[in-house]
Amino acid sequence: MTNKIIVAGIGPGNKNFITPAALKKIRAAKFLVGGKRALSTFATENQITCAITRELDAAIDFIREKILLGEVVVMVSGDPGYYSLLDLLRKKFSPSIIEVIPSISAIQLAFAKIALPWHDATLLSFHGRQPARELLQFSAGKILGLLTDAEFNSATISKLLIDCGWDKNSSVTICARLSYPDEKIFSTTLDAAAQGEPVSHCVLIVQGA
Repeated sequence: MTNKIIVAGIGPGNKNFITPAALKKIRAAKFLVGGKRALSTFATENQITCAITRELDAAIDFIREKILLGEVVVMVSGDPGYYSLLDLLRKKFSPSIIEVIPSISAIQLAFAKIALPWHDATLLSFHGRQPARELLQFSAGKILGLLTDAEFNSATISKLLIDCGWDKNSSVTICARLSYPDEKIFSTTLDAAAQGEPVSHCVLIVQGA
């Protein structure tokens, strides 16, 4: 098989953050796969599309059928290498036919927004999963970058971190709706976040003293 599956990262949401390389592939695609919001933003009338839903088998079947006819472009939010559909695609198809176009993840953008280097940060996801407890334990100078969901939100995660030895006055920055017009970024303490209104589907940056 010579046709490729192009996994194109489309960034954190705002079109200004997509790379020219990804946009070029998306515009040239005959077969385009992506979430409903991504398709409404980037798809054109002459493209044959498939929306990614909870029923992932439908998208996999679409790709398996169309790859016989030509290149298939799969749009994923953020960077494909960080908790995306790429894992599943590598299990269903040979990695040799997969080409990845990297992009900006929400984690990257969150650290950039507060001008904080992230090369020493521990990056973890609570989005549909729970990291091992030992990865959450406090140590001096530790920095966490965390993806959240509805269940594990700013409040529940802050409580968990305090239980894992973090000082209740440790700084946590809550980054919500990154790159969108209603973006909201604010810093508080773990204790205040634990007691405050939960913020879900955001990025948390926690800094230990």
